[in-house]
Amino acid sequence: MLLSFSGPLAYAAIAVAWSTFVVPHTEDADDTLALMAAIPDYTSDASIVFEADTTYNIWSPITFPPFANVEVVISGNLTYPTSIKTVQGHVATTSYSGAWFSFTGGNNVTLRGNTDPDWGWVDGHGQQWWDVMQQTNRPSGWLFENVTNGIIRDMKIYKPIAWNFGTIGSSNMHIFNNIILANSESASFPFNTDGFSAGGINFLFENNHVVNGDDCLAVGSGAKNVTWRDSYCEGSHGLSVGSLGAGGQVASVENVLFENTIMNRTLYAARFKSWTGGNGAAINITWKNITFIDAMLPIFVTQNYQEQSGGPHPSSSSVNETRIENFLFDNFVGVINDTPGYVEGSCITDPCWYHVSGATGKEGVIFDLYPKTATNIVVKNLVAHTLSGAPVAAMCNSSTISNDVGFVCSDGPYVPTQAGL
Repeated sequence: MLLSFSGPLAYAAIAVAWSTFVVPHTEDADDTLALMAAIPDYTSDASIVFEADTTYNIWSPITFPPFANVEVVISGNLTYPTSIKTVQGHVATTSYSGAWFSFTGGNNVTLRGNTDPDWGWVDGHGQQWWDVMQQTNRPSGWLFENVTNGIIRDMKIYKPIAWNFGTIGSSNMHIFNNIILANSESASFPFNTDGFSAGGINFLFENNHVVNGDDCLAVGSGAKNVTWRDSYCEGSHGLSVGSLGAGGQVASVENVLFENTIMNRTLYAARFKSWTGGNGAAINITWKNITFIDAMLPIFVTQNYQEQSGGPHPSSSSVNETRIENFLFDNFVGVINDTPGYVEGSCITDPCWYHVSGATGKEGVIFDLYPKTATNIVVKNLVAHTLSGAPVAAMCNSSTISNDVGFVCSDGPYVPTQAGL
């Protein structure tokens, strides 16, 4: 599933006139306005540069038109408004595009930061939102919608308000060397600070560093041929597929590989989530070479996903759940956080949204499946121990599976079988 991509400016070799626009900055004023006034002249064969040694005031959302052969270069720092009400006011308007920075289409589009430790940061001032648990009219950070041959590289995000990089209907995306720091400096929790989403075809994520409070990567319906590798996730809700099938929707995810990633103090390491009553299928999904450090639920698969505010989990006797085919969890090594009384920060209900009835907190793997909906799902080479030193457990209902899943499928000790060795 190795994907290859051309360099970010391979198209620059074409004999065309290349333009560069340096975004102007005005002290104590919104720099978005001057940028948007100039953009119509730089929609093709151009560089749009936020220059170094400058802190730009991005006090209103930026919606870029479709681009052809354009790079947006973040060499200076960008700052959101410090006023929560100002941000909410923009998000509440009918003209809001869905993110604070939106790329609305095009071909050969690059978003490039830099590796300077002091410049190239985007400051969302999210801490104040988290401290008051403000979840109304929050903006997403960056949206790539209907972009072909896109690159997101060397971006540095500091305290985003919520979701970071989203993609919808895009293809041939290379997303690498990015840093997201959504760690709270107080007891408040950075809700919904998802790192990346994959919504399209042919995605390669690599060498990304994410500290956040939700999915490190979430692969959504419609995704196909997605690779994530050589990265670091801390405090997150895992490398996730889903959620799929909400409201009975027909979902489709195919050919996804997560590999060579450290999951540090995460709720999950690998997670699949679909809603009861969903339709469609997730096919050929592999999580491989995952190191987990103090993870609560290293491997978790559920076809009974529910939001925290949604009440009790529903039940279903339907065989039309989102189907699972060819899932492999291979070479997971690490430590399970089974500290008595420990509660992960996103828990605001009793029981917690991630509560699994009957679980002991010592499970290395939980399969929460409906009968006749999963085919060829296997755990191999799971090497785990608990912080307490207690034996590692598993949860699995043998009536829901039709193959050797790599361990004894029961609620009890984790015992590998031949398929799991």
